[in-house]
Amino acid sequence: MLTTLSIRDVVLIESLDLEFGPGLGVLTGETGAGKSILLDALGLALGMRAESALVRAGQAQASVSVGFEVAADHPVLVLLDENGLAREPGEPLVIRRIVKADGGSRAFVNDQPVSAGLQRELGARLVEIHGQHDERGLLNPRGHRALLDAYGRIDTADVETAWQRRRALEDALAAARAEAESAERDRDWLAHSVEELGRLAPETGEEKRLASLRATMQAGARLGDELGTIAALLQGSEGAAALLRQAARRLDRIAAEHPLLAEALAALDRAAIEAGEGEGALTRASEALTYDPAALEQAEGRLFEIRALARKHRVEADALPALHEELIRRLGAIQAGGERIAALEAERAEAGAAYDRAAAALSEARRAAAARLDAAVAAELAPLKLDAARFRTGFAESEPGPSGRDRVEFEIATNPGAPFGPLLRIASGGELSRFILALKVALAEEGGATTMIFDEIDRGVGGAVASAIGERLHRLAARGQVLVVTHSPQVAARGARHLLIEKSHDGLVTRTGVQLLDEARRREEIARMLSGARITDEARAQAERLLEAA
Repeated sequence: MLTTLSIRDVVLIESLDLEFGPGLGVLTGETGAGKSILLDALGLALGMRAESALVRAGQAQASVSVGFEVAADHPVLVLLDENGLAREPGEPLVIRRIVKADGGSRAFVNDQPVSAGLQRELGARLVEIHGQHDERGLLNPRGHRALLDAYGRIDTADVETAWQRRRALEDALAAARAEAESAERDRDWLAHSVEELGRLAPETGEEKRLASLRATMQAGARLGDELGTIAALLQGSEGAAALLRQAARRLDRIAAEHPLLAEALAALDRAAIEAGEGEGALTRASEALTYDPAALEQAEGRLFEIRALARKHRVEADALPALHEELIRRLGAIQAGGERIAALEAERAEAGAAYDRAAAALSEARRAAAARLDAAVAAELAPLKLDAARFRTGFAESEPGPSGRDRVEFEIATNPGAPFGPLLRIASGGELSRFILALKVALAEEGGATTMIFDEIDRGVGGAVASAIGERLHRLAARGQVLVVTHSPQVAARGARHLLIEKSHDGLVTRTGVQLLDEARRREEIARMLSGARITDEARAQAERLLEAA
């Protein structure tokens, strides 16, 4: 619900702060008083195009802010959450727009900057503005199906579920067919690759092991002769270690004769031990580096085969076992693919039939709701001086989707025998506004309404028709909040709150202001609307009767 409107320096409005309440609020004033300026200012806050002409002469900028109370389940809260606009529970929603004299503008929601596009989307969810040339809301056929569903309280969940299952199976079937076709094209290559990999049977880590073994055996081939020569030099006829031990035994017999001989004996003992250890290490190294040329050739051959196969398939050697398994699976898919595709085709056919049944039931429910809506709208037309007109909910088949296969559009024929057509193209200005009112009243009977604003919906009518318009606006306002700019005293008398728009001039500056009227001033304003510039006692009496009847 719209609760506040604050305007600063917009055209003729210098400073204005208004409060609104539930029910029907009426705005009246003499022609040229500035009612359109008020609506332009409100539209600016709701995202309409910003124009520098709206800035009051001599000022650097204009600003408008609107405040709303929104219920905990209002759809606008989802939009706020999606855009990271935090809001405490129960906190008013405030939208503000600033327009500079050079044409630039900025928008804010609860003092957080937002884009103009988001501001428009928020405004569209909070307020419906119906004027004679408004092409949004009820005049946009894209929203008619959703309005009909809301009116008929139609649940589309079964159709949405059936559609999602059908789409999922169609995607799975397409993927299975593509995989099978690809596998079929590669059948010969797959069979050869599977056979080749299976024959070689590479193992993870095998390339590294073979490379290490090959390097070791190659080293043995290079060092074998040299190690033999070294061993021959060390061993001689008796061996170096044996000669050192023999010398040590001879020295041991005379070492006691002099201390230096004892030192020499100790050194010879150590040398004999080291020489023995060196000979042992050399023997072990020779044994370790001993290789079989046939084994080297075999290791090299397998290593080269593994690396060649890895290059062929453009993978690392360690990935060959996993590749083998994948190619086996793909080859098997050729045989299993036909069975899988047949099973998916059967499932898709069943899902398609289930969707068709759900969509047909949904269409039937919509047509039943449309019949009730058509009757409800028809009942509203005669009192609104549209008794020659006809209204219907038109149906056409659309592409299947999660909301069924129905294209819905509200249509009218304004004269007997005339063809039906879209609301916007068939109805004249005054007729269009009354059609919108009739449709809104009918739709509101089955659901709540948002804040709605009607701009001069009663233009060109009076008497009983104006009374009928006022009565329907009052009914509509009982389910939400309605504001109406009106020249009709019959409509004005129905209001719960009455705002008077006046223009004043102090000799230098012209200003537009708005006042909330008490009962006495309200009676005077309605009397003025009845009689014109000179208010008569008869007009006051008539105004009193209108207020009492309302």
